[in-house]
Amino acid sequence: MSAFVDIIVGLMLITGALFSLVASVGVLRLKDVYMRMHAASKAGTLGSGVMLLALAVYAGELSVVTRAIAGVVFFLLTAPISAHLLAKAAYAVGYRPCADTKIDELKTVMRPKN
Repeated sequence: MSAFVDIIVGLMLITGALFSLVASVGVLRLKDVYMRMHAASKAGTLGSGVMLLALAVYAGELSVVTRAIAGVVFFLLTAPISAHLLAKAAYAVGYRPCADTKIDELKTVMRPKN
């Protein structure tokens, strides 16, 4: 049973690390601040969450499992909200989406036509 758990934990760690790598490449390669925030908040949260769950599976102690699950819940609750607020603030101070963005929903809300 221990070898099976080790394989599962290893696969979870590799998966989490790959999602974190995708998030970091997205932050470096994407065109504007909104795309970068999307990559960092979605893929980074998923990568961190999977690695915390791998820690919980590996440790097997109730105290470690509850802290790891609390960390995952914290990531899931805070990362999307903070990315949304940062994007809204960036738009408010004048950072406009790149030309690849076809629909700008905030244009009518943040800069209404008088």
